[in-house]
Amino acid sequence: MSDELAKTAEALGLEKYSRHIFLCADQTKPQCAPRDRTLVAWDFLKGRLKELGLVEPSPLVYRSKVNCLRVCVGGPIAVVYPDGVWYHSCDPPVLEKIIQHHLIGGEPVKEYAFAYNAAGQAPRGEAQF
Repeated sequence: MSDELAKTAEALGLEKYSRHIFLCADQTKPQCAPRDRTLVAWDFLKGRLKELGLVEPSPLVYRSKVNCLRVCVGGPIAVVYPDGVWYHSCDPPVLEKIIQHHLIGGEPVKEYAFAYNAAGQAPRGEAQF
Protein backbone atom coordinates (compact mmCIF):
# COMPACT_ATOMS: atom_id res chain seq x y z
CA MET A 1 0.00 0.00 0.00
CA SER A 2 1.30 3.44 -0.84
CA ASP A 3 2.12 5.96 1.88
CA GLU A 4 -0.42 8.34 0.37
CA LEU A 5 -3.19 5.73 0.56
CA ALA A 6 -2.28 4.82 4.14
CA LYS A 7 -2.30 8.49 5.16
CA THR A 8 -5.68 9.03 3.51
CA ALA A 9 -7.18 5.98 5.24
CA GLU A 10 -5.85 7.22 8.57
CA ALA A 11 -7.10 10.78 8.01
CA LEU A 12 -10.58 9.50 7.17
CA GLY A 13 -10.64 7.14 10.15
CA LEU A 14 -11.50 4.16 7.95
CA GLU A 15 -10.41 1.69 10.64
CA LYS A 16 -12.26 3.45 13.46
CA TYR A 17 -15.92 3.85 12.56
CA SER A 18 -18.52 1.36 13.78
CA ARG A 19 -21.36 1.92 11.30
CA HIS A 20 -21.70 3.16 7.74
CA ILE A 21 -24.93 4.66 6.41
CA PHE A 22 -25.52 4.86 2.67
CA LEU A 23 -28.27 7.24 1.51
CA CYS A 24 -29.77 7.27 -1.96
CA ALA A 25 -29.58 10.96 -2.92
CA ASP A 26 -28.91 13.27 -5.87
CA GLN A 27 -29.74 10.56 -8.38
CA THR A 28 -29.05 10.93 -12.07
CA LYS A 29 -32.62 9.73 -12.76
CA PRO A 30 -34.64 10.11 -9.54
CA GLN A 31 -37.15 7.29 -9.06
CA CYS A 32 -37.56 6.52 -5.35
CA ALA A 33 -38.11 10.19 -4.41
CA PRO A 34 -37.73 13.62 -6.02
CA ARG A 35 -34.14 14.84 -6.27
CA ASP A 36 -34.72 17.94 -4.12
CA ARG A 37 -36.21 15.77 -1.35
CA THR A 38 -33.20 13.43 -1.36
CA LEU A 39 -30.80 16.37 -1.23
CA VAL A 40 -32.63 17.78 1.82
CA ALA A 41 -32.25 14.36 3.47
CA TRP A 42 -28.54 14.21 2.58
CA ASP A 43 -27.85 17.71 3.89
CA PHE A 44 -29.68 16.87 7.12
CA LEU A 45 -27.73 13.62 7.59
CA LYS A 46 -24.35 15.29 7.00
CA GLY A 47 -25.12 18.22 9.27
CA ARG A 48 -26.65 16.19 12.07
CA LEU A 49 -23.82 13.64 12.23
CA LYS A 50 -21.34 16.52 12.40
CA GLU A 51 -23.41 18.36 15.03
CA LEU A 52 -23.47 15.23 17.21
CA GLY A 53 -19.70 14.72 16.87
CA LEU A 54 -20.09 11.38 15.11
CA VAL A 55 -17.76 12.27 12.22
CA GLU A 56 -14.25 13.69 11.92
CA PRO A 57 -11.77 13.79 13.52
CA SER A 58 -12.67 10.57 15.37
CA PRO A 59 -15.50 9.10 13.31
CA LEU A 60 -17.95 6.67 14.82
CA VAL A 61 -20.24 6.79 11.79
CA TYR A 62 -19.25 6.96 8.15
CA ARG A 63 -21.74 8.25 5.60
CA SER A 64 -21.93 7.97 1.83
CA LYS A 65 -24.26 9.54 -0.70
CA VAL A 66 -25.01 7.03 -3.43
CA ASN A 67 -26.61 7.60 -6.80
CA CYS A 68 -29.03 4.68 -6.48
CA LEU A 69 -29.57 1.74 -4.13
CA ARG A 70 -31.84 0.07 -6.76
CA VAL A 71 -34.96 -0.08 -4.58
CA CYS A 72 -36.62 2.80 -6.48
CA VAL A 73 -39.75 2.97 -4.33
CA GLY A 74 -40.49 4.46 -0.92
CA GLY A 75 -37.44 6.69 -0.82
CA PRO A 76 -35.24 8.21 0.14
CA ILE A 77 -33.73 4.79 0.85
CA ALA A 78 -30.86 4.13 3.27
CA VAL A 79 -28.92 1.08 4.40
CA VAL A 80 -26.78 0.78 7.54
CA TYR A 81 -23.78 -1.54 7.65
CA PRO A 82 -22.42 -3.77 9.08
CA ASP A 83 -25.95 -4.53 10.29
CA GLY A 84 -27.45 -4.63 6.80
CA VAL A 85 -30.68 -2.88 7.78
CA TRP A 86 -32.54 -1.19 4.93
CA TYR A 87 -34.80 1.80 5.59
CA HIS A 88 -37.53 3.55 3.61
CA SER A 89 -38.92 7.11 3.86
CA CYS A 90 -35.59 8.58 5.02
CA ASP A 91 -36.60 12.20 5.32
CA PRO A 92 -35.06 14.21 8.20
CA PRO A 93 -37.46 13.03 10.97
CA VAL A 94 -36.83 9.38 10.08
CA LEU A 95 -33.10 9.96 9.74
CA GLU A 96 -33.09 11.49 13.23
CA LYS A 97 -34.65 8.28 14.59
CA ILE A 98 -32.11 6.17 12.69
CA ILE A 99 -29.24 8.30 14.04
CA GLN A 100 -30.43 8.18 17.64
CA HIS A 101 -31.63 4.58 17.84
CA HIS A 102 -29.50 2.69 15.32
CA LEU A 103 -26.30 4.61 14.64
CA ILE A 104 -25.83 5.66 18.27
CA GLY A 105 -27.92 3.12 20.20
CA GLY A 106 -27.33 0.05 18.04
CA GLU A 107 -31.05 -0.79 17.74
CA PRO A 108 -32.73 -0.79 14.31
CA VAL A 109 -35.79 1.41 13.86
CA LYS A 110 -38.32 -1.32 13.14
CA GLU A 111 -41.13 0.90 11.88
CA TYR A 112 -39.00 2.05 8.90
CA ALA A 113 -36.87 -1.06 8.34
CA PHE A 114 -38.02 -3.15 5.40
CA ALA A 115 -35.16 -5.59 4.79
CA TYR A 116 -32.24 -7.11 6.66
CA ASN A 117 -29.11 -8.62 5.17
CA ALA A 118 -26.02 -8.54 7.33
CA ALA A 119 -23.58 -10.78 5.48
CA GLY A 120 -23.31 -14.13 7.19
CA GLN A 121 -25.92 -13.26 9.81
CA ALA A 122 -29.41 -14.31 8.69
CA PRO A 123 -30.54 -16.50 5.81
CA ARG A 124 -32.36 -14.57 3.11
CA GLY A 125 -36.00 -13.98 3.98
CA GLU A 126 -35.58 -14.78 7.67
CA ALA A 127 -34.90 -11.33 9.03
CA GLN A 128 -35.43 -10.84 12.73
CA PHE A 129 -36.14 -7.27 13.81
